[in-house]
Amino acid sequence: MENKTTQKIKKLTAVAVFAALAYVIHFVHIPVMFLNLDFKDVIMAICGMYFGPLAGVAVSIIVPLLEYPTSSTGVYGLVMNIISSLTFVGVASVIYKYKKTLAGAIVSLVAAALSMTAAMMLANLFITPYYMGVERSAVVALIPKVLLPFNAVKAILNASLTLCLYKPLTKVLKATGFGRSGDASIEVKQGSKTRTVLVLVIGGVIAVISLVIIFAVLGGTLAFN
Repeated sequence: MENKTTQKIKKLTAVAVFAALAYVIHFVHIPVMFLNLDFKDVIMAICGMYFGPLAGVAVSIIVPLLEYPTSSTGVYGLVMNIISSLTFVGVASVIYKYKKTLAGAIVSLVAAALSMTAAMMLANLFITPYYMGVERSAVVALIPKVLLPFNAVKAILNASLTLCLYKPLTKVLKATGFGRSGDASIEVKQGSKTRTVLVLVIGGVIAVISLVIIFAVLGGTLAFN
């Protein structure tokens, strides 16, 4: 039986690895006009759902801070990144903490997607006008055409990818000795492998549809930098 100190060290190590992985993944991104979509929230959400909300909050702040020195959007990008990641990861991990089932995972990620979209709309209304040097009315005009579609699709894509990758990544954690005491997977707790597979397939289809919208409708392009 591991002592508490060893468990804390292993948890801190795992969270640090998640933060590093999220940072590396952000270099693979999809520019859409003046906006940018990356997949770091997926890794951070898995971290928060597995290790708890505090771990999720920590990586949601650490990773944007790591990005900041090389970001072209400066303080504005830092603030928007933190708002976006904190909302998505925080909501997902808090809800999942109290309902660790497949249904709980779905509910937590749907709530996270809706919350992040709403938070970014508010952030754009109050922060973007100062960054772009325009009237708020100009930003409001962008909401139905660009800002809402982009953030909604981004949130849906991140939620579906998180749902699909949670099980494989947490299996790796358990296999390498980072499993939590008394932990049970969402598949076992739900008691239905068929239902789990069905949800993962649906999640994968939603992710593919989201990517098609991003590239074909919103005009996104894949970038590696």
